[in-house]
Amino acid sequence: MKTIGLIGGMSWESTTEYYRIINEEVKKQLGGLHSAKCVLYSVDFHDIEKYQAEDDWEKAGELLGEAAYSLEKSGAAFIVICTNTMHKVTAFIEEKINIPILHIADTTAKQILEANIKKVGLLGTSYTMEQDFYRERIATNGIEVIVPDKEARQEVNRVIYEELCLGKITESSKAYYKNVIANLEKQGAEGIILGCTEIGLLLQQADSRVPLFDTAAIHALEAVHTSLEG
Repeated sequence: MKTIGLIGGMSWESTTEYYRIINEEVKKQLGGLHSAKCVLYSVDFHDIEKYQAEDDWEKAGELLGEAAYSLEKSGAAFIVICTNTMHKVTAFIEEKINIPILHIADTTAKQILEANIKKVGLLGTSYTMEQDFYRERIATNGIEVIVPDKEARQEVNRVIYEELCLGKITESSKAYYKNVIANLEKQGAEGIILGCTEIGLLLQQADSRVPLFDTAAIHALEAVHTSLEG
């Protein structure tokens, strides 16, 4: 079993889901008292969010790069960044380490292709929905990506930072997200990427007629697969 290096804390609400899913899957695969070999570096999300708001992605990348370096020194065989948005700074992180990063968009695209879906809606932070670093990574797999309109993007983003990252789950926000998904479906979306690791705390498959791709769950399961392979 290879040691998984987790960069978490962005937010810790979703990082706990990574830890739970990873350990449940290892137990499922190996049985008995088995649990995952992993090392967690949990950052202070206040600092990361500050750099995001200031558009200082280099500083954010340096901070996460130091975290990844620490994980490598602690014996991690590969890095899992427990958030979608901060995959924007993978290049900065890769400069600091000699081990691979398991990219969340790649693992998600793999699941979408296996479902034979060619057009998806994307929900996430405004950075993830509006910037190219994530959408293009999905699109290179021959998958068309669409996002909500500007007003909806702003509200989806607000719910993430002001509610989900603080562990606040409300029925009104769930209803809003379900309406956004319905609108994306009307535009031809055959599935929806929950492109923020907190959204899976709010929505489940029963809340959508089309498949939901919960990136946190997909990423965590792929981490186990990578840890146990060969």
